Amino acid sequence: MTNTTLLSKYDIAAPRYTSYPTVPYWSEPLAKPSDWLLHVQQAFHADRAISLYIHLPFCDSLCTYCGCNKHITKNHAVEHPYIETLLREWKIYRDAMQGRPILRELHLGGGTPTFFSPENLKYLLENILKDVDVAPQHDFGFEAHPWSTSEAHLQTLYDLGFRRVSIGVQDFDEDLMTLVNRRQTIASVERCTELARAIGYESVNYDLIFGLPKQNLTHIRNTAAHVARLRPDRIAFYSYAHVPWIKRSQCAYSEADLPTGAEKRSLYEAGRAWFESEGYVEIGMDHFALPHDALYKALRNKTMHRNFMGYTPYKTRLMIGLGASAIGDSWDAFVQNEKTIADYQRIVNEGNLPIFRSHVLDAADQQMRRHILKLMTCFETKWEAADLQNELLQDALQRLEPLQADGLVNIGAYHLTVTAQGRNFLRNICMAFDARYWQKQPEGRIFSQAV
Repeated sequence: MTNTTLLSKYDIAAPRYTSYPTVPYWSEPLAKPSDWLLHVQQAFHADRAISLYIHLPFCDSLCTYCGCNKHITKNHAVEHPYIETLLREWKIYRDAMQGRPILRELHLGGGTPTFFSPENLKYLLENILKDVDVAPQHDFGFEAHPWSTSEAHLQTLYDLGFRRVSIGVQDFDEDLMTLVNRRQTIASVERCTELARAIGYESVNYDLIFGLPKQNLTHIRNTAAHVARLRPDRIAFYSYAHVPWIKRSQCAYSEADLPTGAEKRSLYEAGRAWFESEGYVEIGMDHFALPHDALYKALRNKTMHRNFMGYTPYKTRLMIGLGASAIGDSWDAFVQNEKTIADYQRIVNEGNLPIFRSHVLDAADQQMRRHILKLMTCFETKWEAADLQNELLQDALQRLEPLQADGLVNIGAYHLTVTAQGRNFLRNICMAFDARYWQKQPEGRIFSQAV
């Protein structure tokens, strides 16, 4: 079957699988919000190692393509009250853990973390770090807008232990960035990259997007040329997720301007070919790294992990999410905080957990989660003979038969491997294991297209 035919067949709406079950299928909620702390305690006392995600939601302008939870304002007076709420939420967790956690991962996401002043970020992080032991092998990173990230931001965070910075580039074409209302220039990306390296950051990542409105192969080629010149250690080459029914800002441009199907996939294939010609190795889904980078080494060692922070070189059972819309994971339960800043701050400042929704994973959820996680990180999964008695696994293997016939997977007696061609359809392969999806398929639009 030709690649074009495969694209036509498998370009369906599908989850990205940063979790399983995916958020729309969280259907077994906690009995009450405080029960989440029991899951936190159990996970913490099994290991003591934690990952910490802090959501900093403010942006001073709206990038119309963005699907993140954010609040647009130019009022920087919001910074300190929000930080005080984060610290109150952190205290709830610290009191519940009843022990000193070992911090293995810390990530600042947004929004725009560098909306916050270096002084305020230092105040926030010093108050969190004083309560933890930092693991000898750890990963601290943050998302940087090249326009707003100053040398003081980079130096302050470096001094606090950050060694990875993810720069939101999207595309190097300034006219294209103007179209999606993103204020940045090639010079600002260069400046941010060079400053980070001069200070001592060990891993510089570029977030890039394919499938933006009016984006074509010339844009991708020019972006690849800048990548070859600036040599980021990692690349996240994301598919633009067009979900205007969720993010109204995406209605700002005509859908006729969006590359779709084979045209959109050709942008990824071209980018991948150029990146690989420069020595980058494809990792997981939509990610690339140079061989010296920790993420590449984790792939080779089969220790790479995937969670709501994306691909990471380390795994912890417990991930705590602080801030509006942040998600926590204890492996056997998920929670998500209130999405609006006002509700989040009000509930935390009343002394309560700001949980908006939750899901407790049963044994079947955990089994399917392990398979999907293995596929997403290692392009393979395995099972025991006894597992074949499980109806959910039998159903998954039956759904995979057409994908095997199309050359996307190889299925053995007790294992499955994704073929080179199948990596283009990783979301479709994982969806075969998504028992929740098949038990109740969505009636309306929920997910973006797989291609």
